[in-house]
Amino acid sequence: MPPYKEQFPKGSRVSIAPRARLEDFRSTWHFHHPLAPEQLPFAGREATVQEVMFYHGGDVLYILKDAPGIWHEACLTDVVPKGAA
Repeated sequence: MPPYKEQFPKGSRVSIAPRARLEDFRSTWHFHHPLAPEQLPFAGREATVQEVMFYHGGDVLYILKDAPGIWHEACLTDVVPKGAA
């Protein structure tokens, strides 16, 4: 992904990664905006992108309407429509 280009624009529906992936990210990410413990219960839920921000150097960060804190792009995925395999 080129710097300063988000995968999920404002208003997009996203899925928050499963808890195991969030816990792995939390234990290995040692830089800006680490995941907070209160974010972990939102694993696997859907949310709407409220705001997109860019950390210096191009890391994409998100504020979600339906979940607290700042989310890294690596912790989010596309919403898979119900019934899609």
